[in-house]
Amino acid sequence: MSDAEWAVVRDALPVPGWLKGRGGQPEGYCHRQMVDAMRYLVAGGITWRAMPADFPAWDRVYAFFRRWRNKGLVAEFHDRLRDRVREAAGRDPEPTAGIIDAQSVKAASSVPAASRGFDGGKNVNGRKRHIVVDTLGLLLTVLVTAASVTDREAGRKLLTQLHQRHWRITLVWADGGYTGRLVDFARDVLSFALTLVKRTSNTIGFTVLPKRWLVERTFAWLMRSRRLARDYEGRPDSSEAMIRWSMSMVMSRRLAKRPR
Repeated sequence: MSDAEWAVVRDALPVPGWLKGRGGQPEGYCHRQMVDAMRYLVAGGITWRAMPADFPAWDRVYAFFRRWRNKGLVAEFHDRLRDRVREAAGRDPEPTAGIIDAQSVKAASSVPAASRGFDGGKNVNGRKRHIVVDTLGLLLTVLVTAASVTDREAGRKLLTQLHQRHWRITLVWADGGYTGRLVDFARDVLSFALTLVKRTSNTIGFTVLPKRWLVERTFAWLMRSRRLARDYEGRPDSSEAMIRWSMSMVMSRRLAKRPR
């Protein structure tokens, strides 16, 4: 990271427990080095043991990643950056609309068979990433499942998480894969409208569909990180953490380019 980007990241880091008076002791490592190591791993797609000697030892970086994943610190860090990007764009930190979609990716041989599946529609053996983004394309919530899980099944859990974390959401756009009872569930239980944006019958070739292109652009941002080109993680929540690390890089770079 540049010094300007580190200034943005440092202000968004979670406050350590020892500073809040909850006991413990200060960490014995530099946060900038650890964050840089995680960004290097996600962007370059390397294995943990291939961590260059310029960074801390790979097992310390992995322990840092695991602690942030288990304690929800990576989600807290990501959400703070998202709120600042929305404020810099003149938006309220709490969004009122979102777009939902899913992406199937192949899984590496290290992924357990219990958390992977086969997506017959995309002909992919691996996992599926379900995300909801706001109208700026920023990630609101993410859920990683086996590729065999349908959009409707995962959509119920994902929209419930969205409603719990972002109570001002009143409208979500989706494609034709989210039809059926999910629309009624969103209206009756979660109290927001799930609006379907479908291709017309006379459409030929590629067409940019209203609102849906926003979530497709977010998937394109994520695929710039080589670690996400294929799912290498043993646990689905590790995959979700990697997605948040990738989006945090997109947002911190955007904030660093703006005059402070």
